[in-house]
Amino acid sequence: MPPHGPRRFGAADDPLLDGQDLFHELLKEVDPLPDHGRVLLRADPPPPVPVQRLLDDQQVLADSLSDAADPDLELEEGDRLAYLRSGVARDVLRKLRRGHWAIQKTLDLHGLRSEEARPALAQFLAQGVKRGLRCILVVHGKGLSSPNQLPVLKGRVARWLAQRGEVLAFCEPRAADGGSGATVVLLRSKSTAPAPNEAEDW
Repeated sequence: MPPHGPRRFGAADDPLLDGQDLFHELLKEVDPLPDHGRVLLRADPPPPVPVQRLLDDQQVLADSLSDAADPDLELEEGDRLAYLRSGVARDVLRKLRRGHWAIQKTLDLHGLRSEEARPALAQFLAQGVKRGLRCILVVHGKGLSSPNQLPVLKGRVARWLAQRGEVLAFCEPRAADGGSGATVVLLRSKSTAPAPNEAEDW
């Protein structure tokens, strides 16, 4: 007789049971969980959403500017455009034209189409105010390579600038700074400018 008493035989010792039968035999006394009619599925996690990029895209779209003519644009000698926001002293435009404020940053729009130049200008202005810049230069070219050699982008840049609240004045700069191929812009000081839309660092 074995030292620990007679051996107990169970389902696992029955040679007539195959694997599947043995599995069911072992689970006979296991109570199944109640069926509530619900099926629990583990959903795959959604892909990450580039939130900041979407916000930047929306802000650029919000910054899109109209091509409509602005009644405050002044036509000076020849095709030179100048602008002075209402309420700003007249001598501000004269000082701007003479280079009273040093140019702190330049945006070159050469080679860009209108739909590319517009958001680029909006971002440039927003970042200029954010960084406390007062005087910037926008290079748009003289239009010599445009159809009929007309400065199409130059006129559009002027209309877009006039629609921005942070722009106090702009005009054609001195020849040394680009002459008719550029526009020098005076921005509000950071403390008085309306909050600009955020844009990517430049």
